[in-house]
Parts: sequence; structure tokens; C-alpha cells
Amino acid sequence: MGDTAEWGDDAFIVRIHTDNGLIGIGESDSCPAVLKAIIETPSSHSTCKGLREILLGENPLDIERLWRKMFEQTSYMGRRGAVIHAISAVDIALWDIAGKHFGVPVYQLLGGKLRDDIEAYGTFIPRDVPCENSEVAAGMVDAGLRLLKLGGGNFGIDPQHDHTVMRYVRDSVGPDVELAVDLVYRWKNFPNAKKQAEKLYEFDLAWIEEPIPADDHIGLRRLSQAISVNVSGGECLATFAEFEEFVQETSPDIIQPDITRCGGITEMRRIYQLATRHSCRLVPHGFSTGILLAATSQFLASVPNGELIEYSNSTSPLATGLVANHLPLVNGRVTVSDAPGLGLVLNEDFISRYGVEMNFSGRMLNGFR
Repeated sequence: MGDTAEWGDDAFIVRIHTDNGLIGIGESDSCPAVLKAIIETPSSHSTCKGLREILLGENPLDIERLWRKMFEQTSYMGRRGAVIHAISAVDIALWDIAGKHFGVPVYQLLGGKLRDDIEAYGTFIPRDVPCENSEVAAGMVDAGLRLLKLGGGNFGIDPQHDHTVMRYVRDSVGPDVELAVDLVYRWKNFPNAKKQAEKLYEFDLAWIEEPIPADDHIGLRRLSQAISVNVSGGECLATFAEFEEFVQETSPDIIQPDITRCGGITEMRRIYQLATRHSCRLVPHGFSTGILLAATSQFLASVPNGELIEYSNSTSPLATGLVANHLPLVNGRVTVSDAPGLGLVLNEDFISRYGVEMNFSGRMLNGFR
């Protein structure tokens, strides 16, 4: 795509075609080359099959059965990570097909719509020059957002830099707008994380996201018990089983599964029940394209505690250009689509312009440049 984007120069998109002409659309925010291989690889034995081979000839409406079939017949390729990312994209596309088949939005298939729109919180990658973040944050508040999250870029490396950035942002938005930070695991252990978190108390944070690696269960549990700010995490986790272990061993205040990586809509439903049972708040991760946004909004519209959705303010063309009818932000809220399926219309001109076919010699497969 020429210049480096501040988020993602690639996107993995799945389109599943049915024999009656319906097409389902799905996405995974993961490595396109790896996921393409997982879908297309020929089988070597009964538990090492590509997803394409597993699905051909099946009834796309058998979503739960197909999820289990994909999970079982790919088990030799791994029961977490990239395999589940690929299954997530397929699962989302199957729900899209089912909604189109029955002529109803996905939320109807999930039990019905509990809200017409969802409060959004805006996520942005802070500018390297601290003072420039004042204007960015103020613009997001002008769009109606009342909770902002920042992270990535150079944030989380130098405590003094972080403090300066937060001061500009807080002074810009005032005391009534909530702020959260995403550390992308940059606080390496519990002692360091506790010290850095305490330095940010003055900014009255709604939560601290991914302060240390998600597999440091002991460190995360100690941190959640030691500081007066909510601790969140889980965007990199996949499957109910991994989230169950995470919740039981770390006691997070908030879990943040990504619907395009955790196992799709099917697995997100189970993870939501887990969060409810353990009195955790579920606020899905969502910093990718309009496909992820649409899938997440359909899910959140159908559950009792689905009141908050992440809204990316990335400058990457993929963030808003891939989907022609990208869900807009209106007075800080995202309206839930009532169109059949996910209600998506892909921007075919955008795909034609940026889509490339690549091989494994060094160019990305089925991605964007």
C-alpha cells in the first residue's frame, strides 16, 4: 500500500460460496499467509485437514456441528492460535450465510436484538509528539465519544513520555471523559507494572489493558489485586478453554476476546457465558476492518451486557475502506444493522486495487500492500 500504515497493511478475508448463490463474508485479524494455508492445505490424515476440504459439500446452516468438525479435524495443526483464527473467519461467514438464508440479521439468530445501537469507545494510536495528541483526542470527543483508549506506537516504553502524552490528552478532553490505556504487554512483569500503573493513577483510568503478557497468570492476578485500576486482557486468546483458564487464574476485571480470533461468533457466545458466570465484564477487542465491527455489533446487540463496542480510529485505509457500508459513528454510538446476515457490502474497487495473489517466497497471500 506504499506508505506504512499505523495499523495493519494486511487483512484476511473469507468469502464462502454456496450452491444456491449465497455468499458469506468473514475475517480474521491474523497472518493472512498462515491462515490461507490452513484453509487450503490438503489433508494428510483424519485430524490434519484443510478447512476447505472439511467444509465442501456440507450444509452451511449446521454452524455448531461444522465448528466442532473443523476443530476436531484440524487438531494436529493445533487447538489454539492460528487454526482457531482461521476457524473464526469461516464461522463468521457461516453466520452471515445463515442470516441471508433466513432473511434476518445475525442478531435474530442469536436470540433477538436487545439494543438498537451500542455505545462506542474510541481507540487510537498516540502520536509520537505528545502535544499532537490533544487535537486527536478532542476530535474524538467532538464525535460524541465519552471513553477513549490509547496504546501502541511508542506508548508504554518510556514512562515519562507516557505521562506527558496522558497529560495532554486529559487536559484536552477534561475530567468527564473516561480514559483507558493499552500497554501491548510492554510492562514486563508484576513489579514493573505495579509501579507504572501507580504513576498513572492521577488520570483516573477506566482500565489498563494487556499490561503484561496474557500467559503470565501469576503476575496478572497479583496486579489485579494490588492496583486500584481495572485490569483487562485476552485479545490474543483463542477458544473457551483458554479463556476459562485465563479467567480462573488471573481474576481479570474485563476480558476482551476478539471475535475474529477467539473462535468466531459461535465461540464468543460461550466465552460470554463464562464471563457472566465469573462476574467479569466482556468488552470485545475490535481494531480492524468493518467486517469485525459488523460481526461484533451483531453479537453485542443480542446479549444483556453488550453495552460497549470498540471503534477504531486507525488511519489505515483498511479500517474504513474495505467495507462500502462501514458502520458509522453517530453521536458516539454504533447503529446495529437490520439487514440480513451481517449486512455487509464489500468495496470491490478497493479489493481490486489492493488485493494481490502471492506465494510463500516472501510475498503475502491474499492480503493487501
